[in-house]
Amino acid sequence: MVEAEFKNIEITDIDLDAHIYNITVPVKQSYLDEFDEYYFMLKERDTESVIYVRSSIVKQVGEYIIFNLIISFNEHKQTFLRNNIWDLYINRIKDNELKMKRIKSNYDNIRLQSIVMLDHEKMFYPYTTKKGKISFRINDYFLFSKLETVNFLDEGISFSGYFNYPPLFQTNGYEVVNINLIVTNNINEDEIKLPVKQICKPDFAEKYPGNENLINSGIEGNFDIKNYIFTTEQNIYFKFNLEIILKKDNKIKTIRSTRMRCDHFKDYPIRKILSYDGEKVKVRVKPTKESKYLSIRVSKYNFKNEVIRNTRSKWLEIRRSSKLKKAYKAVFYFLGKLPAKKNIVIFESFLGKQYSDSPRAIYEYMLKHNLGYKMYWSADRRYIDSFKDKNVNHVRRFSIKWLLLMATAGYWVSNSRLPLWIPKPKRTTYLQTWHGTPLKRLAADMDEVRMPGTNTVKYKQNFVKEANKWDYLVSPNAYSTEIFRRAFQFDRTMVESGYPRNDFLINFNNEQTISEIKNRCNLPLDKKILLYAPTWRDNQFYAKGKYKFDLQMDLDRMQEEFGEDYIIILRLHYLVAENLDLTGYEGFVYDFSHHEDIRELYLIADLLITDYSSVFFDYANLRRPMLFYVYDIDDYRDNLRGFYFDFETKAPGPLVKTTEEIIYEIKKIEQNGFIPSEKTEAFYKRFCYLEDGNASERVVKEVFKK
Repeated sequence: MVEAEFKNIEITDIDLDAHIYNITVPVKQSYLDEFDEYYFMLKERDTESVIYVRSSIVKQVGEYIIFNLIISFNEHKQTFLRNNIWDLYINRIKDNELKMKRIKSNYDNIRLQSIVMLDHEKMFYPYTTKKGKISFRINDYFLFSKLETVNFLDEGISFSGYFNYPPLFQTNGYEVVNINLIVTNNINEDEIKLPVKQICKPDFAEKYPGNENLINSGIEGNFDIKNYIFTTEQNIYFKFNLEIILKKDNKIKTIRSTRMRCDHFKDYPIRKILSYDGEKVKVRVKPTKESKYLSIRVSKYNFKNEVIRNTRSKWLEIRRSSKLKKAYKAVFYFLGKLPAKKNIVIFESFLGKQYSDSPRAIYEYMLKHNLGYKMYWSADRRYIDSFKDKNVNHVRRFSIKWLLLMATAGYWVSNSRLPLWIPKPKRTTYLQTWHGTPLKRLAADMDEVRMPGTNTVKYKQNFVKEANKWDYLVSPNAYSTEIFRRAFQFDRTMVESGYPRNDFLINFNNEQTISEIKNRCNLPLDKKILLYAPTWRDNQFYAKGKYKFDLQMDLDRMQEEFGEDYIIILRLHYLVAENLDLTGYEGFVYDFSHHEDIRELYLIADLLITDYSSVFFDYANLRRPMLFYVYDIDDYRDNLRGFYFDFETKAPGPLVKTTEEIIYEIKKIEQNGFIPSEKTEAFYKRFCYLEDGNASERVVKEVFKK
């Protein structure tokens, strides 16, 4: 392989020979240079047991060092049998500080490299996790199946792939009697059983030496979907499993796989229009988002909607192209040479997704005091309806009108970074309000960046490049000012004013406003509110800008203990992509992740549960109780971001790691009432001393009234 084909810490090959795994891993030289020591290991997920992995350097290709890792199953068999899942890491040490990083998989068919243990009726095999890492596990025998091709025929769908039931291919005596495709749907309990042909896979014999029987693992077949479509107003979703019928010692055994997966790299989705019962239907084939299971959806065909969808898809493709960005940048540069329209102000909050935060507070102050500016909101097209509902003057982000206004506006006001390709005209004043008092390390202060679509060096360079465009930066206190200057490498005007967004908490903290918000949100007036507002994790993501979140709270226990007197409001970070399934918790748990402005949720909440999110700095202004649900604090503190101050001893509330501890602390507050401690008061004096309800006025006077 050439250097361009390598990816840092992602395996290129894995071979199994005589129960020994040989794994090839390229690692960038720069990734290792700054550390005193490095090594590879397997760590058991539940017990923390460790196996050190032998490694050697094979060669160096460009900036990559190519390592060969050796994992001997026989050497560690008893250890493997005592445990379940093993994750593969590269560890680096500097000044006795350990940095651990999971090794990524190459998404190849690595499950085929399994070892059968006849004496235990189990198998040991590598696999690719949902997060794209390589792990190993011990498991009972099971049938695995995967489709490599899915294509449309005139009347249906053809497919081919492979299956693996290790005892079949690695032991003697088994005979395949029959193979069937099992098809089910979401509408009824009908089960379709279709014959599947077993075929040869000569490439497997070459690719996996020592297990030549895998040549017989291929499958192919057809699914004549038109025969199984039926009339319904709902979309029909078909799911697929594989069934094999085996014979051994004159005994018949039937085995079914879990849902069939698709090739990870195929260009999905694929679509076709079919005629059924005098009408047209659209068939879409694609893998499920996370697990890559094959899913086929049948829906009614609407020509108008299809034209709109195709047009949008083409426009999206154009909009995301580098050529359009270059054209926009050229127009920006040209228009930026013209005199700025000093009376035009463009506001943006969280990438145009919300009418919220400090930009909203500044906007509303300027509107109330009629300062004579023409003010516009930059609105993401997916969230534009929320701006229409507020009756604010808005313009669709990246539209032609937006381009013209942004390039000629006298002022930009934003609480997050703008796209890096946008050049700031010299005559435009850029006010950056940012969006939180920092607990987690920011920008240039971060040791390592684990976000998708970037690396540590690139992330820091881009952040500093963006910060160099800011003319003013709002700071909520002296503590933040010091960090912002260093982390953002910001050397222009700092407006140390308190956060404008918190003016609302000071000026509207009354029963009338609280009741009005609850009524508008259709929340019960007779119950207390627990607000759970966690942050996102850098290393848990689906894609760039779309982060995962696993709700670790036991809602059943919470409902059992507090269902009579409380409700829970969930507010996930704007970067989190989850759509939570709250079935069964209606009337107790409410998902307000898309509520326009969290300030209203602060005001109605009787208690805040958070983790490492900066929301607790704002909520502290209300002098109400807070709990910190930090079930993963060791990993977050040591491996992800790190903290600016001793969070574990100075947080203004108890740190808890389990749902039972949450329940205990809430009951303690119920029994004793909330009594602010000396630690809570010290926190308030350090971080909230500027929050008097007049921060917006101070910012406007500093930036606009000059």
